[in-house]
Amino acid sequence: QVTLVESGGGAVEAGGSLKLSCVVSGDRYNKYSSRGWFRQPPGKAREGVAGLDYGVDITIRESVKGRFTISRDVAKNTVYLEMHNLQPEDSGMYYCVADQNPIRSAVVAPPGYFRNLEVWGQGTRVTVSS
Repeated sequence: QVTLVESGGGAVEAGGSLKLSCVVSGDRYNKYSSRGWFRQPPGKAREGVAGLDYGVDITIRESVKGRFTISRDVAKNTVYLEMHNLQPEDSGMYYCVADQNPIRSAVVAPPGYFRNLEVWGQGTRVTVSS
């Protein structure tokens, strides 16, 4: 069974930075090789933030381009989301996801309008104050 465990969330002031981590366990044969990050602002639908398909193809949501980057450490089975110049509208629960198929289209889809993704973490909360 594949499990995803996020960490790194917290409370920061506007303009601050955070780096989220997602440790992937149980994916012995790298079956769920497309991984990424979604978020859900308070009272709003969930939306994609960044994706890393097959470990090489990066997709970043337009609204966070230039501020957020996604990366991975293969040896540590960890996916990262580095966030800079955070704004109050970036607040919410951030979820790590993994799927056997590319998640590019899900990442850029309108909030709430993406296909079911196979594996989700429990989420880590990000709060940005103005």
